[in-house]
Amino acid sequence: MADTRIAVLGTGANGSCVAADLCNAGLDVSLFDQWPAHVEAMRAKGLRITLRQGEVHAAVRAHHLCDLAALNPRFDVVFLVTKAYDTRWHAELIRPYLKEDGFVVGLQNAMTAEAIAEVVGPSRTLGCVVELSSWCFTPGEVKRNTAPGKTWFGLGSFHPSTAGREEEVAAVLRHAGKVELVEDVLSAKFMKLVVNSMTLATMAMIGGDLAEAHPAGMRELMLALGTESLAVGRALGRPVVPIFGLSREQVEGSNDLLMTLVEKLNRDIGPGRGANTTLQDHLKGRLSEVDMINGLIAAEGRRHGIPTPANDAMVEVTRRIHAGAMKPDMANMAVALELAGLRL
Repeated sequence: MADTRIAVLGTGANGSCVAADLCNAGLDVSLFDQWPAHVEAMRAKGLRITLRQGEVHAAVRAHHLCDLAALNPRFDVVFLVTKAYDTRWHAELIRPYLKEDGFVVGLQNAMTAEAIAEVVGPSRTLGCVVELSSWCFTPGEVKRNTAPGKTWFGLGSFHPSTAGREEEVAAVLRHAGKVELVEDVLSAKFMKLVVNSMTLATMAMIGGDLAEAHPAGMRELMLALGTESLAVGRALGRPVVPIFGLSREQVEGSNDLLMTLVEKLNRDIGPGRGANTTLQDHLKGRLSEVDMINGLIAAEGRRHGIPTPANDAMVEVTRRIHAGAMKPDMANMAVALELAGLRL
């Protein structure tokens, strides 16, 4: 492992957390990011990761994206930790610098694994589901909500050419959290998409987080979102599988599967987590991943004749916030419920 050359491509909040852990484990890690101030801060002072348990400091080799051409490196493992909508062009960017038997692993929301494989090839792609919450507003400084002991990665092959090689990447990722090798990683990623469809846009639109008291209608809205997402998953051939370290018995034996998943996530993140990734996007005035989460559910629902009014509503509310017509506020709950056709 000491000879494994690693790149973390995209060092926002989650990418920085993973990169700091790998660097502090003594691995050969290069960081690449498109935020110039963040790169310069990491070069000057390293990374500072704040947790409830204390602080982690890491000296890192941080680079701007344009440095790739001058460095001309060749990597064994690339962890792609960008926004889901930036996946394809980052995969194209890193492809010339990936060894023939190397891997690109997306540590991302949404269904990005197959998009990566289309660029770098399925024999050089592994799928991964991530349970890690963090946020970053100041260059070089990250607040990590999920402690390493609660951080979970579900890693797996989805092409025969990579079967049996998962441990090569798992051995690296274990420095950042627990790693479970999963048989059906694409279904596991879809299960994470189901959870994200229930939580990210909903909590972001009210400017809150999962630890706060839910306003009236939130549980009903979350359940409607999750129910629609599971229905779409069935149409796509994505069965219910355990994620977040839950056992198959815990998932299959639950009469409240959707809230079991949300509550597990809530416990692992813990209190005082601040803005989730979508709320961070709202606060920064940038595009969120909702179109690739709730929007994907809505699009596949239309394709398969499955109504998805709740997911349609979250796409519309998020669109209005991004356009500046609305801002994160508790009052948005009434708008979302009306658009979704839900009545209390």
